[in-house]
Amino acid sequence: MATSTYLSNPVVTVNAVDMTDQTSASTLTRVIEALESTSFGKTARVYVGGLENSTLTLTMYNSFAASETYATLFGLVGTSTTVTIKPTSAATSATNPISTLTGCYLETLPIVNAALGALDTIDITFTGGVYSVATS
Repeated sequence: MATSTYLSNPVVTVNAVDMTDQTSASTLTRVIEALESTSFGKTARVYVGGLENSTLTLTMYNSFAASETYATLFGLVGTSTTVTIKPTSAATSATNPISTLTGCYLETLPIVNAALGALDTIDITFTGGVYSVATS
């Protein structure tokens, strides 16, 4: 039987700062770059795993208050940091694992993404770093 996870209260930290209340969506994608290793005589392309290049994209409400989105992210642009995400605020376990990107890079930070009558939200992407998952 197929099951899915309903994320009603995930936890997101950026540089050890809890950003859960400022985040409305997230996509964590684990990527291992493909390196072609096809040699003469093969009839199909062959690949081996190369470097890891995972990404975490967050949709966040843009707030300029102290300790909120802008204050937390501004100094991280162009640097490496650590981000974590787990499905719920319950204790870390096999059914509530915490995923971590250590040494990931934040290249850009949208300052304003405004539209009349809408909340200011921004999409940020952390790239690279080492992916790990813990269940305890």
